[in-house]
Amino acid sequence: MSKVVVGMSGGVDSSVAAWLLQKQGHEVIGITMQIWQDEEPEQTAENGGCCGLQAVEDARQVAWQIGIPHYVMNFKKEFKANVMDYFAEEYIKGRTPNPCIACNRYVKWEALLERSLGVGAEYIATGHYAQIERLENGRFALKSSVTEAKDQTYALYNLTQQQLARTLMPVGAYTKEEIRQMAEELGLSVARKADSQEICFIPDRDYAGFIRREARYVPEPGNFVDLDGNVIGRHKGIIHYTVGQRKGLNLSMGRPVFVVEIRPETNEVVIGNGNDVFTDILICDKLNWMAIDGLHGEERQMRVKIRYSHKGAPAVIREIGRNQVECRFLEPVRAVTPGQAAVFYDNGYVMGGGTIQ
Repeated sequence: MSKVVVGMSGGVDSSVAAWLLQKQGHEVIGITMQIWQDEEPEQTAENGGCCGLQAVEDARQVAWQIGIPHYVMNFKKEFKANVMDYFAEEYIKGRTPNPCIACNRYVKWEALLERSLGVGAEYIATGHYAQIERLENGRFALKSSVTEAKDQTYALYNLTQQQLARTLMPVGAYTKEEIRQMAEELGLSVARKADSQEICFIPDRDYAGFIRREARYVPEPGNFVDLDGNVIGRHKGIIHYTVGQRKGLNLSMGRPVFVVEIRPETNEVVIGNGNDVFTDILICDKLNWMAIDGLHGEERQMRVKIRYSHKGAPAVIREIGRNQVECRFLEPVRAVTPGQAAVFYDNGYVMGGGTIQ
């Protein structure tokens, strides 16, 4: 069997993933990635998330329980450059980034895989709810997990063929309850540990405060405008807003209103009615093809997810330029948000995806 490095986040999913691989006969090594937390445990002991310091202790305990070696590796430099700085820069540009997608591609895979191969491992593994298959065309692709409610393929669409070829995801064949049950039967200390919900490096969810501190950025107030360009109020800085937002606008319009567009070049936030946040078209670039290597001039209808919680909607996808596609939805979708990912699916497989422009 193979030597496998398992990224152990201290949660139940990666813990059971390590045990499943050990059960299959692999030589398993547990690695917890130190990516943003402080060096002194007492400073951030209260911070949970997938990467808080409590996670290190939970992962170490599980590794001891199942009898595998466990190490902590420092990836702070890679995480700051590819995730934290990117997150702040995108918000300053009036976009809404998905930091987990960047972390998966450039830290949890690119950086971890490089170091793992360097110590003689043949694969890395995670506790993500997704499956990997090699298709008849020879390409590796993600397939939705058996549990739709927990499927995490959206956040993994940007993985490369080389990364997929060296990755194992044993949890994708099980439901969350099955994973928790295994953990309980094994007596693992994390069997009923709650899933992390927030962005790990912003546990207080104060995105604007994080951007002010990390990027030393002072948000500049500007105008709320309607779709005709009329000024209808003042906003407190574009980093406080995202497309589709209703709460926190502090506008007395006599009716519900929503953010329709953010214009960083004029420091304006465009406000409209509920119908105005629907559209039937989007353009995305920075494409990563997975199950196929491109459209090659053809149009294809696929299911397109425009955010992690979106169930997906049918759309016709066509190339409109180099590394750029247009998705035309059969019915309008709500709050297409620049900076988020559009991920293309067909028969449960990830065909590819890109960044919404």
